[in-house]
Amino acid sequence: MVSRAEARRHRRRLRSRRVAAGAGALLLVAAVVAAVLLVAGGGGGGDHNARNAAARSPAPTTASSTTLPATTTTTGPPSTVRALHLDHTITGPITPKSVVASGQGLVFAQNMIYKHSVTVYDSNFDLVATIPDSVDLSTLGHPDHPGVVQGGPVEAAFSPTGRDVYVSNYSMYGPGFGHPGDDTCSPSDHRDSSFVYRIDVKQLTIDAAIAVGSTPKFLAVTPDDRYLIVSNWCSYDVSVVDPATNQEVKRIPVGAYPRGIAVDPTSTTAYIAVMGSRDIAKLDLASLTLTYIRNVGAAPRHLVMDPAGQFLYATLNGDGQVVKIDLATDTVVARITTGRAPRSMTIAPDGRSLYVVNYESNDVAKLDVADMHILQTVPTSTHPIGITYDSTTNRVWVACYSGAIMVFDDA
Repeated sequence: MVSRAEARRHRRRLRSRRVAAGAGALLLVAAVVAAVLLVAGGGGGGDHNARNAAARSPAPTTASSTTLPATTTTTGPPSTVRALHLDHTITGPITPKSVVASGQGLVFAQNMIYKHSVTVYDSNFDLVATIPDSVDLSTLGHPDHPGVVQGGPVEAAFSPTGRDVYVSNYSMYGPGFGHPGDDTCSPSDHRDSSFVYRIDVKQLTIDAAIAVGSTPKFLAVTPDDRYLIVSNWCSYDVSVVDPATNQEVKRIPVGAYPRGIAVDPTSTTAYIAVMGSRDIAKLDLASLTLTYIRNVGAAPRHLVMDPAGQFLYATLNGDGQVVKIDLATDTVVARITTGRAPRSMTIAPDGRSLYVVNYESNDVAKLDVADMHILQTVPTSTHPIGITYDSTTNRVWVACYSGAIMVFDDA
């Protein structure tokens, strides 16, 4: 009897052969684009204090470790001529707030305070690991916090090499923490400072905890691996962290309720959505000083940049829209309503299609970024909140707060 997994693989092989037979020229173009993006998006850089650069060597393979396949990017027709088709739905004891693809065959889902875990899946949709958010901070370089505490995983970001993934924690819970974060807060509330966990992707274990501000939400690693940028919701600032030492270099006030972050391909500028305003902060990564893109719309929430670094896309919580910003002029050049309550986005590797989850209309809208028109809308489970594009398989993973992860083939 043929297993379901074998049947899926067989269907994909047949689909790949049909695409290859009819799209030779397009394959060549896509391969050239992929090569350019690989060069532009390369990175390397610093190692980490807990794993000294002079002493660190690849961890030995054990039965409990995970070996990632070599990074590959599928090719085919431009993303704008493909269509989303539901392939698989993952359920279980999960309430995913976000999902993020490693680009090396794994997808991480952050289950926040409701399940206190990060769940990790492979390209066959199998659960590889469940990583509890319980840690003893004193064993991770914070002796002033003895005893086991819990976090609340919100978002995740991979290092450029894919060796590490950083996970923000909404708050810490346990001894020494008595004033957790909240959705409505301000610096004057003096909410507890929180931590970002670093997870070793090979071992799938938490091996570092980084002190940041209050109620960290989004985070991003610069392509050159020089900085980890973390938006702190309740302290109204961003933490700039040196990944080589796991220490905060600077904390910079940006305005009320900072959230989404995007970094340009040259690691020159980080953009931060200031959700309590109509503005997007621009952080100069050389001087660590701020300027602003003003009046983009009410309550900018999530940011995505195109692979070439020419355009920035933002969801607007207040206006219920998605905007396209030309970074040459820092002006909004297009607006569109994609559904009710657009939240997170992801972009295709070729930069031509944008995928937006609409929290209250329970669907995903796929846009052609050239003119920002909707190519397709597909239904999801209740309250889609997170989304990621897995370039190794041309799949879009959607996290639904109702307790499901839906995986769509973009084929």
